[in-house]
Amino acid sequence: MNAVSSQGVEAVVGRKAVAIFGSTGSIGTQALEVIRQEPDRLKAEVLVANSSVDALLAQADEFRPSYVGVLDPIAAERIRSDVERFSELVVGKDVFSLVESADIVLNAVVGFAGLEVTMRAIGANRPLALANKESLIAAGELVNEKLAVSKSHILPVDSEHSAIFQCLEGREWDKDSTRLILTASGGPFFRSTKSELDVAGVNEALAHPTWSMGPKITVDSSTLVNKGLEVIEAHFLFGVPFDEIKVVIHPQSIVHSMVEFRDGSTIAQISRPDMRLAISRALLFPHRAKSPFGSMNWPANQTLDFFQPDTENFPALDLAVEAGKAAGGAPCWFNAANETTVSHFLAGEFGWRSIANILSASMEHYVSSKPSSIQEIYDLDRESRRVTEWLIQGTIK
Repeated sequence: MNAVSSQGVEAVVGRKAVAIFGSTGSIGTQALEVIRQEPDRLKAEVLVANSSVDALLAQADEFRPSYVGVLDPIAAERIRSDVERFSELVVGKDVFSLVESADIVLNAVVGFAGLEVTMRAIGANRPLALANKESLIAAGELVNEKLAVSKSHILPVDSEHSAIFQCLEGREWDKDSTRLILTASGGPFFRSTKSELDVAGVNEALAHPTWSMGPKITVDSSTLVNKGLEVIEAHFLFGVPFDEIKVVIHPQSIVHSMVEFRDGSTIAQISRPDMRLAISRALLFPHRAKSPFGSMNWPANQTLDFFQPDTENFPALDLAVEAGKAAGGAPCWFNAANETTVSHFLAGEFGWRSIANILSASMEHYVSSKPSSIQEIYDLDRESRRVTEWLIQGTIK
């Protein structure tokens, strides 16, 4: 059974209680839009944020969850009196215990910080709607080991992996399946010239042509790091060898992924580029809802273009995939290096081209390892960030 097996999945009778970790971020707010459209089937039972307490308070006031969680204790005090009029406030690391208060957990936390939510949800035997790909990038082997002895299962929220899940629904990856094809929009720089890329900065990187996402993942899309991370994620989610996963550029972003079978046929999942569709599929699984977010405008003219990735101008794609193939601690190191680098890039400290250069330099400092515990994953993440910070300071100087 792989991480996303639907075997044994049962529908919840009545309203499904949802715990959203990262409710004030891009995925979290879109999840609340889905819940708003499905009041008879979904309930926001738990809302958790790190420190964006003003937005969290507004959400809590509307949805009236049983529990509101704030990881930052100082920020929590700013809204305590208001929240406690209608919800129980949980503060600090105690928020992670709230996974047990819901029927399904949505991990919408950005970055490595989401690993704790993933491990807690699996440990509590809760279905996990996973938007936080970094959990699998950094600790995929350990996550799958924990899943193997849990009643939990993962419902992917990334549009590409949701698409694969739907293409494979009812089946696991087997001898009849030959290849996964992950599509990438190409990001804002797909048609950019080398000279344009040489001077690209934050504003250009954040101008995504088709998707509405948070700043970190939008930058990752611009470098194609995001697609490399999704290759690693697909490997762990579906148990597919790296050599059987292909990336293609698809600027229209309506074919979200494809599965090719040994008889030469290919199944593709097609929908509008709207994250709420994948979120809805995960939260309502095994059911589907009539979408208020729009459907494809058939038979209007639709052009579907596919291109090979330009790995010369976007070398970070190969860097990410090679880290995945190296296995052990390499994906964790790469992920931490990328998070650190993107944070400095978003602060305007260097140009877009430097991102891939810093990632390449950081990977040269990685010493092959095989973490056997979550603590070792945390230690490796910390060391990668330290090394990458040191490299960045040299770049800035």
